[in-house]
Amino acid sequence: MTVVAIHLGEARNPELWPVESVRAVAGKGLEGDRYFFEDGAEPGRALTLVEEEVVEDVGLAAGATRRQVTTRGVQLNDLIGKRFRVGEVECYGVELCEPCSHLERLTLPGIMRELVHRAGINADILTDGTISVGDEVVEL
Repeated sequence: MTVVAIHLGEARNPELWPVESVRAVAGKGLEGDRYFFEDGAEPGRALTLVEEEVVEDVGLAAGATRRQVTTRGVQLNDLIGKRFRVGEVECYGVELCEPCSHLERLTLPGIMRELVHRAGINADILTDGTISVGDEVVEL
């Protein structure tokens, strides 16, 4: 159950770029990302995660789902309503992160249908720390 990729992006720019690690700030998000909220993120807006197995199954490249953290070997949907740790960062699974029409415009026709209920999760960041490729994902 590990982090296999991290992708960040800028506001209004469809391109995401891979990073080896990123600083997570409790209640705000990932530093340097379009969804970093200096005044505090709404519940479930600080962090998004997706399973690599799903990304591969639908034929997308890592990062193409627009989620920040890609994992392998963990059933992310099972973390809704639970605390978990990504590397040294404690998180809380808030809700499913369902696909949207913006994702479909950027990727493949029909991708919304293929990703319903398996496009990842939205989470809150509860503690500051660093998330790195290779970190473990552990339910607490």
